Amino acid sequence: MTTAVIIGAGPGLGAAAARRFGAEGFAVALVSRTQANVDALADQLRARGVDARGYAASVRDLGSLREALRRAAEDLGPAEVVQYSPIPQPEFLRPVLETGADDLRAAVEFSILGPQAVVSEVLPGMRRAGRGTLLFVNGGSGARPNPAVAGTSVAFAGESAYARMLHTALADDGVHVGQLIIPGGIEVGHPTHDPDVLAGHLWRMHAERDGFRVFAEPMPDLP
Repeated sequence: MTTAVIIGAGPGLGAAAARRFGAEGFAVALVSRTQANVDALADQLRARGVDARGYAASVRDLGSLREALRRAAEDLGPAEVVQYSPIPQPEFLRPVLETGADDLRAAVEFSILGPQAVVSEVLPGMRRAGRGTLLFVNGGSGARPNPAVAGTSVAFAGESAYARMLHTALADDGVHVGQLIIPGGIEVGHPTHDPDVLAGHLWRMHAERDGFRVFAEPMPDLP
């Protein structure tokens, strides 16, 4: 069975991506910190005919994250698509002069160590199969540092560098790596930032395997 794993599966983008991949024939594994939330979302997807299950794990608890991915593979089959899109925590969104070492450490755990743990768990299966997609979702500070949100600016930059290196290193293995940058907030009904519109970007990044980085809207003056 073809499986998509949504890490950070909430009611917005995570749910929209789950619906889109489910509609394309994927089984869907939903991962977030609260079991009741992913169970409710899985119920909604099953009502649409999607084989979906929920798994509780924190991306900062690497043991629980790896265990959730293993259970999902046992229940639904090896992951062909993994979307890493948990919502940043409040301490990552402070001005740079108010951001301490513990804040930066937590942001690195969230945006760099978490992705590395995910990749180390799912990549062997993708390489054996000769196909797979790793999708990383970031806000605008992932492309241009913003001193008002220092934690994400630092950690998203590291996540982006890691993803780009993976994109290059895995190009000959059939594994595609992409990054979706979403400047500003996600907003239902917005022409470019509606969850379903963004889920469409994520689907095309997997299906068309075209390039590394996609922007939800233009970001001028990038370095």
